[in-house]
Amino acid sequence: MYGIGEILLVVIGILIALQIDNWNESRKEREIEQTVLLQLQEDFRSNLAQLNQKIQIRMAIIESSLYILDATDHPEVADRDSLIARFSILLVDPTFDPITFDLSSTGNLRLLSDNNLKRLLSNWTSDIVAVQEIEQNWSDIVNEQLQPELNQLGVTRDLANYFANDLEADWQLEEASLRKKIPIGTAREPVSATQISESKVLEGLVSIAITYNNAANIQSETVRKRIEEILALIEAEIH
Repeated sequence: MYGIGEILLVVIGILIALQIDNWNESRKEREIEQTVLLQLQEDFRSNLAQLNQKIQIRMAIIESSLYILDATDHPEVADRDSLIARFSILLVDPTFDPITFDLSSTGNLRLLSDNNLKRLLSNWTSDIVAVQEIEQNWSDIVNEQLQPELNQLGVTRDLANYFANDLEADWQLEEASLRKKIPIGTAREPVSATQISESKVLEGLVSIAITYNNAANIQSETVRKRIEEILALIEAEIH
């Protein structure tokens, strides 16, 4: 009997030790989970801020495009300086470049307790693909069609001068207001407002600017809702 009792004590001791180890391991995992959640919260807040900025830029592009089209419809009252300013905004070319995550490779994804959060994080990369595809299409148009057409028209120096010295927008970084002025100057033979507003090629490209940037903003609204959903789940899990 004494031998059996001794064996039972040993078994109980082992079970208690295993339980303590499991408890310690679970506690460590929860600590790691909280660290991961805090980092995710910071990163997604940054993503949201960047996304909001890109939406603002696209709204400015759409607004400027509508102004240019109105000048195209009424070239007799078009203002050259205003057209230069508006075309400068079209060349900003916003791109959403969020922080991406690969929690699966580190094993940290399994540590997250909320299954909905794990699902949303797993799908995060695919969520932003649609926005980036539209942005890339517009970026190609800017670089391959809009910029060359403006070069051909002869307003590139004016655009560069305005962008470097006069462009002020609420979507710019605060440091932009402190940048040093660069005396690029204006074109030696200025193109008239009528020449700019009567360009059929530019009219078409400006119309496309509205289409692409509006589509990107519609898709961005979906991404914004997804980020807000992710942040709400993260904040609910942070202790």
